[in-house]
Amino acid sequence: MNDRINTLDELLSDPMIKLVMERDRVQPAALRTLLEEKVRRAEDNAPVNPDRFVPPAHMVAETCHKLWLCS
Repeated sequence: MNDRINTLDELLSDPMIKLVMERDRVQPAALRTLLEEKVRRAEDNAPVNPDRFVPPAHMVAETCHKLWLCS
């Protein structure tokens, strides 16, 4: 296992992924279309201000937890 990001082509050609997709009766072309559509929608719905930062849930929970204990 490595930390490198795989392309969709690499993932869909991976033998283990192919076996799981075959078992689940998932067609590679249908999956590709679905994922590409999701990417297009995500790009279309991108926030107007891309510099805006939303912290991960664990950071929000940690901050709120301190407030709850002090109430």
